[in-house]
Amino acid sequence: MTELPSIAPRDKAEILAQALPYIRKFHGKTMVIKYGGNAMTDPELQADFAEDVVLLKLVGMNPVVVHGGGPQIEQALNRLGKKGEFIQGMRVTDAETMEVVEWVLAGQVQQDIVGLINQAGGKAVGLTGRDGGMIRAQKLKMVDSSDPSKQHDVGQVGDIVSIDPSVVIALQDDQFIPVISPIGFGDNNESYNINADVVAGKLATVLRAEKLLLLTNTPGVLDKGGKLLTDLTAREIDALFADGTISGGMLPKISGALDAARSGVNAVHIIDGRVPHSLLLEILTEQAYGTMIRSH
Repeated sequence: MTELPSIAPRDKAEILAQALPYIRKFHGKTMVIKYGGNAMTDPELQADFAEDVVLLKLVGMNPVVVHGGGPQIEQALNRLGKKGEFIQGMRVTDAETMEVVEWVLAGQVQQDIVGLINQAGGKAVGLTGRDGGMIRAQKLKMVDSSDPSKQHDVGQVGDIVSIDPSVVIALQDDQFIPVISPIGFGDNNESYNINADVVAGKLATVLRAEKLLLLTNTPGVLDKGGKLLTDLTAREIDALFADGTISGGMLPKISGALDAARSGVNAVHIIDGRVPHSLLLEILTEQAYGTMIRSH
């Protein structure tokens, strides 16, 4: 626990009182959190994240964590002397790479997060899309960005066919915090590597989550002048796509966020995971610490 500069007891009470309307409003509601970026690799931010998740659970919300692990997969492949190959931002996943993806995500990364949350006083349970038949997937058909008649084979990269959230709901109701690795399974029991932002977005939709929170290494969505856009509607986002303001690595994030907002998730937040306790600040205070995308 990092020592805070001494806050007078009266101010502490004031801070807690200000959080009360939010605690009341979101009590019993599901919050799907995509955990990635610096928040996932910096030890202090990791500890802050775990504390935030436990606090949300203790005040009556239902946090569900979905994690990525790109850098960790890259490191493991390098150790094996394998070079990561990407096509249009997607990792080409042959059978050997898929094995590495599974043991890095479902083994190392997921168990680290489970351990951190448990250490902070929560009861976390690690799952992959195989558990409880949660994430059914099929091979992703990747169309070439410049020639729509051409398709790329990116191996065992999956597209979600359906999500059955019953195992997540059962755990939530029992005071557990689910931590989910973005791995799905196909008709022949084969494994698929799925983009974690996509899994988080679809899961938020099927769980009818109140919020989807995506931790990133950016302050949020920035306009062309680099200013943070704190509040956007789906329509405003379409305009930002069209004029190229949103591009690169933000594209899949935002399109997943938009789908979730359009499918009934009340608000999607893209927040700066480099800010200590950004999760609590975004959920329990008036101040915007990222970009909120509203469904309408």
